[in-house]
Amino acid sequence: MLDLLIIGAGPAGIACGIEASKKHLHFKIIEKGKLVNSIYNFPSNMLFFSTSKNLEIGGIPFISHSDKPSRREALEYYRRLTDHYKLPIDYRTEALNIEKSPEGFSITTSRKRYSAKHIVVCTGYYDQARLLNIPGESLKKVKHYYDDAHPYIGQKIVVIGGANSACDVALETWQHGAEVTMVVRQEQLYQKVKYWILPNIENRIKEGSIKAYFKSELKEIRDDEVDIQTPDGLVSLSNDYVLAMTGYLPNYEWLTLLGIQFTKDAFRIPVFNPNTLETTVDGLYVAGVINAGMQTSKLFIENTRHHGEMIIQDILKKLR
Repeated sequence: MLDLLIIGAGPAGIACGIEASKKHLHFKIIEKGKLVNSIYNFPSNMLFFSTSKNLEIGGIPFISHSDKPSRREALEYYRRLTDHYKLPIDYRTEALNIEKSPEGFSITTSRKRYSAKHIVVCTGYYDQARLLNIPGESLKKVKHYYDDAHPYIGQKIVVIGGANSACDVALETWQHGAEVTMVVRQEQLYQKVKYWILPNIENRIKEGSIKAYFKSELKEIRDDEVDIQTPDGLVSLSNDYVLAMTGYLPNYEWLTLLGIQFTKDAFRIPVFNPNTLETTVDGLYVAGVINAGMQTSKLFIENTRHHGEMIIQDILKKLR
């Protein structure tokens, strides 16, 4: 019987594991993919908006070559953290079902079963893309995740969205020789896009290097074309790839099976005690960006890195 099982080996799961290690709890972290799986799947050339200092956890300095750390530097930092604290992580282990009992929880995974007195869910939202739900979205040319620009050299690209990811992708693919068109539902780009990106992308649109349709939506995707509903009517464009940078959302179906409740508004935020992060299920906690529900631009690593301390302090009280 573990004192604690942590589901997810992202920054929030690592922070919880570090605090559990410091307090000598008997715990385990399970991860269905790789260490910091979401960061691993970020674009290869991505720079964080946060400074390296604001990403530090566990009292271990995060040293980067510039003020804005890169994806590669972050991967190395979190690897060093897990190595320094010798965090017990079982990889390729997906939580499938959790049953509550008077003693705690019984957890069925893709590899084995665990028993734990407490559980922290740190699954984030990056694994589940926010779909367009339009004809043709299942075509192989449609991508909801972006790696690097090389596959799109000399190709006709449609980028959907007007926030950070969409602007990053539009600029990088254009710089590598793609013909880029942006489709943005709002009347302008998101004005909180990274300050070193926003003027650049706005100038590229203004000069016509990147075409942009505002107050517009993609309506259908075909093998060689797309249809865009614009304020001036339907526009059909020749197209090779659609990069849908429309965001991501928590896996509500799985979270509901755990017994987690959510607010009734459009944000669908998990219901938890703000002082302990415990949900309405006794002994079940939520940590990290998942705590913002559909407000995926509200919580980040830098303003959730204290979640581990809050949760472990509450668990210690229960174990006394």
